[in-house]
Amino acid sequence: MALIVHKYGGTSMGSTERIRNVAKRVAKWARAGHQMVVVPSAMSGETNRLLGLAKELAPAKSTDATNRELDMLASTGEQASSALLAIALQAEGMASVSYAGWQVPIRTNSAYTKARIESIDDQKVRADLAAGKVVIVTGFQGVDELGHITTLGRGGSDTSAVAVAAAMKADECLIYTDVDGVYTTDPRVVPEARRLNTVSFEEMLEMASMGSKVLQIRSVEFAGKYKVPLRVLSSFTPWDIDLTEEAQSGTLITFEEDEQMEQAIVSGIAFNRDEAKISVLGVPDKPGIAYQILGAVADANIEVDMIIQNISRDGKTDFSFTVNRNDHARAMDLLKDKIVPALGAQEATGDTKICKVSIVGIGMRSHVGIASKMFRCLSEEGINIQMISTSEIKTSVVIDEKYMELAVRALHKAFDLDIAKV
Repeated sequence: MALIVHKYGGTSMGSTERIRNVAKRVAKWARAGHQMVVVPSAMSGETNRLLGLAKELAPAKSTDATNRELDMLASTGEQASSALLAIALQAEGMASVSYAGWQVPIRTNSAYTKARIESIDDQKVRADLAAGKVVIVTGFQGVDELGHITTLGRGGSDTSAVAVAAAMKADECLIYTDVDGVYTTDPRVVPEARRLNTVSFEEMLEMASMGSKVLQIRSVEFAGKYKVPLRVLSSFTPWDIDLTEEAQSGTLITFEEDEQMEQAIVSGIAFNRDEAKISVLGVPDKPGIAYQILGAVADANIEVDMIIQNISRDGKTDFSFTVNRNDHARAMDLLKDKIVPALGAQEATGDTKICKVSIVGIGMRSHVGIASKMFRCLSEEGINIQMISTSEIKTSVVIDEKYMELAVRALHKAFDLDIAKV
């Protein structure tokens, strides 16, 4: 008997019929003798609907007090889908119980709308599993030390599922989505994209951080830290598919580089439209400037991605970095109101019409000239590079948003990702 965690996304829970199919699938696994914990997202579109109502009532800038209420509001979507799934399982003759994050409890810090999990008490869940019940735990949410409901940010249900799997030392965590695995790039952009049978944890982490929407980056970080076996597969296969076949479908995220893995130099092309570039111009070039800028941004709970500093001229330099597009306006207000005046800088400018495109692959470690091949490919397409970031297994560039799809298609072809590797 194995302990298995299933996570179902919003599209998988998008209607009562789909919830009924999820219940049938989960019941199939439970009847095969597995202990089952299920982490569902809210029904597709529900979180956006709820937050849209809040925006109608309070379109002004967010505050801690407002964010607390947004978490109270947004958390109800997952509570509804969890209760509905429990009801559907019971209708299938399967004993089940649903819990909100605060009932488990899943402990988090108090960073409303972007909380981080600190601990999970699995005692109650284990007792129910021992009693033969399927346990459903709301994704996306937890509770802080003061008893306030918190949410984990967009895609937080993935993180919840992996964290539960880690806390309970589950045998495997299966992430059911509306796609059947991890692809070399988004098939909607490149129809020739291929599904990968396996991908390394490092590659998946880079793909998630570079914009791949298959898994939320924090869930991949959790999986890597606690060595949680992770598989991405489709919830739209027939629910009564053979269990052995289902358990081997999709894409396995592995933690060992072995002979069975697809050893392409580049495994995938990731991209992210949700980027914005901010430049602080005419900054005094002296020690501590980077900290004065980025420290204040971090204190505002704004995550910074790529960073570049120009060569100093006449004691002045320009400092650029990227943030999530949703944080752009808040970051610009902070810079213009506080940081630029405090530093005596010239001005702060922003650009929301950019995107990030990345090539990812563990094979890049042992091959030279990969970045130059990427740059040559983009140059041949007339695409200007604004920023560059590299690591052992990825190279990322910031380019004008209007060239994103052209860049992805050209790079996918240049690195032969449309050709199946034997």
